[in-house]
Amino acid sequence: MGKFPRVLRCLINDQVITDKQVWVPEIASKDLLSCVHTDEYLTNFIHGRVNEQDQKRTGFSWSEGLVSRCRYETGGTVLAAQVALQRGLACSTAGGTHHAFPGYGSGFCLINDLAVAAKYLMGNSSPKRKVLIVDLDVHQGDGTAFIFKEEPSVFTFSVHCGKNFPLRKQQSDLDVSVEDGLEDEEYLSIVEAHLPWLLETFRPDLVLYDAGVDPHQEDELGRLRLTDRGLYKRDLYVMKTMVSRGVPVAAVIGGGYSRDIDKLALRHSIVHRAATQVWREFGM
Repeated sequence: MGKFPRVLRCLINDQVITDKQVWVPEIASKDLLSCVHTDEYLTNFIHGRVNEQDQKRTGFSWSEGLVSRCRYETGGTVLAAQVALQRGLACSTAGGTHHAFPGYGSGFCLINDLAVAAKYLMGNSSPKRKVLIVDLDVHQGDGTAFIFKEEPSVFTFSVHCGKNFPLRKQQSDLDVSVEDGLEDEEYLSIVEAHLPWLLETFRPDLVLYDAGVDPHQEDELGRLRLTDRGLYKRDLYVMKTMVSRGVPVAAVIGGGYSRDIDKLALRHSIVHRAATQVWREFGM
């Protein structure tokens, strides 16, 4: 939890962004969250009726602060998507909780912010917006894949380590399972082989990009071998590919695991640094 405020502080202190570029989200209402999650789950989660087994599955002990943080995080992803539709590109300093299912949380994820944002922005336009979810977290976005398995207006694309969590994978619209130890160039070539084709065939109105840093070689739960430079090149490529085609993209920070919280926050800021480069290059 300690990484979230540090990501923003790091961006301000390093002058990657200014205060004027920071928009603050509203807390996500129960009504908004119910477009993805069941009423029973939301009521129990919000009011603390969470048993020990459920807390063990998520990895978190329940608290009012945890509920507030998850709801603001989801509000942040929705806001980033709204701003992306207006401006072309926006990044959250949180988000990417892709293991949450409609009726339960899992793997450090309690509310599926990507699914909520996709459903909300898909449904509040006529005709329905088409949303592409590009999930490059090292773990498969199983909750997101399950939620949208029968929704033709949302396409889920996941590149993940096959031998990593979750043990039981769901079926995304496109899954690319990679082996342990994959390095920068091989990884980037996989992303490059699929992304342009997806944009040309699915033709999304909005892209939600989960820029997880857990493929990093120093990540404690990752099993891949990407470097800081590799993550930067990945993020730069993804966002340039979208922006150059006029497709709005909203990025979230996704997974990242380290006992050195300051180093982890700096690693999470790579996507914002890449976004700033794209913003400048395209004169946005």
